[in-house]
Amino acid sequence: MSLSFRTARREDIPAIVALIVGDPVSAARERAAGSGVEGAAPDYESAFDAIDADPRNELIVVEKGGEVVGTMQLTYIPGLSRRAAERALVEAVRVAPPYRRQGVGRAMMEWAVERARERGCDIVQLTSDKARTDAHRFYSSLGFTASHEGFKLRVTS
Repeated sequence: MSLSFRTARREDIPAIVALIVGDPVSAARERAAGSGVEGAAPDYESAFDAIDADPRNELIVVEKGGEVVGTMQLTYIPGLSRRAAERALVEAVRVAPPYRRQGVGRAMMEWAVERARERGCDIVQLTSDKARTDAHRFYSSLGFTASHEGFKLRVTS
């Protein structure tokens, strides 16, 4: 499968948002929060601008034949642990439904790990909603281990 990876551009925002909110777990979160994507364009544009301006963040799109078929965000985190090693955090990994189970997700994660290695990161980490059992099997098949328990606290109403 011929895929291309690139940094997202402003005109990719609608496709990226559609991938993120089109996911059933994410859609449930949006409903629970009482929010939707309608009228949220300025919010997404502001977030895009912040990500784009931050050298420690990369918003990536994956294309096949000019169509956006996947997205993910990589964040590079400096730290003092692990002898001051930088780590890569992979977030918001999404593949368009027609392209799932065709190797796109695997190619994306392999690309992300290689990108982290090129940058000198010591570790690649990610979180995955507990409801995503298929994703957990997928990440395990790539060599990721469920080594930590994650916690989140929503601080906005």
